Amino acid sequence: MLVFTSLILVLGNFQSGWGALPENDASLQIEAQEWSFAPGPRQVTVYLYYPGGKLENVKPETGLMLNLHNWGGTNYRGAGDPRQLTAKLNVVVISVDYLQSGQWDQQQKGPYDFGYLQAIDALRALSHVYRELVAANIDFNTRRIMASGGSGGGNVSLMCNKFAPRTFSCVVDICGMPRLSDDIAYNQPGGSKLDARYSQDPQSPMFLAPGRQELHYIGNQVHLQKLKEMGNEARIVVIHGTGDDICPYPDAVEMVEHMKQTELNIEAFFVKESDLDGSVFKSTGHSLGDRTQMMLRYGEKYLNPESEHYYERQSQTDFELQQDVIYPTSDGQYVVSYPGGIPSIRFEPHPEQ
Repeated sequence: MLVFTSLILVLGNFQSGWGALPENDASLQIEAQEWSFAPGPRQVTVYLYYPGGKLENVKPETGLMLNLHNWGGTNYRGAGDPRQLTAKLNVVVISVDYLQSGQWDQQQKGPYDFGYLQAIDALRALSHVYRELVAANIDFNTRRIMASGGSGGGNVSLMCNKFAPRTFSCVVDICGMPRLSDDIAYNQPGGSKLDARYSQDPQSPMFLAPGRQELHYIGNQVHLQKLKEMGNEARIVVIHGTGDDICPYPDAVEMVEHMKQTELNIEAFFVKESDLDGSVFKSTGHSLGDRTQMMLRYGEKYLNPESEHYYERQSQTDFELQQDVIYPTSDGQYVVSYPGGIPSIRFEPHPEQ
């Protein structure tokens, strides 16, 4: 079992720095964007795993990887084993206790965030590591940046790619939620057992606005076109079970088809009964099997320099570009900003609303 040291690092602007990275695998805390259901300062825990467990092992060819847990999890639960990922992929693995991490049935303050501030939390963690490596003059490969996760973490990984369209070289989504459907938002009978606890009452603080629901639809064709226009280069891999009724399989098929129509770099593997091997794939349902091995099997080819499919992103990251990322909706627009390289998100309603 890994032993973590703990420290608190407060985000300032990048010019003055956020504090040096720990020398060994560690957990730390960073400042997060305020959440409307609990106003005031907020922090999230970030877990760092280096190749060989030490910062000194970060070399010019080393990349970065977000490894994001499932709905209700913490650290890397439901995602990949960081020990194997750092060793096989030569990356610094970053896991994040983003907003609403931990047991969902014990959290009553607001509806499930569904990759909104959760993705911003993860991107802030990634930006922190990126900027501190640069500040410490530690060479690493800024063009090898990956995001991956299982279930809720798969959803957050895809939302990270949406909010930071010029940052990732590879994204691996394992059985993530493709959309915030009415079924999941309002706990409608006969569908997924997921209950995000939203309300259809416009007067309720739990109300799900139309535009917010549009933002959470990763297969939203208008938003996918914007993603394409902003120069998204990520090799996107979607792994989903054909028997998944928790994050419904038909939603994943639709999302992938829309990505293909937009000519994004999308590869999908829909797990069938004939694919079950008792090792990597054990079920066509939501759990699927060994998610670490799935990440390695389908992500390594894009991250291994010896692979014919190896890919390095060509653009600067969104942390460097610091340009707004804007997604229009029926009731306004969502804007992701990067002042000083630190991401934040806001909604701007139409003037008449």
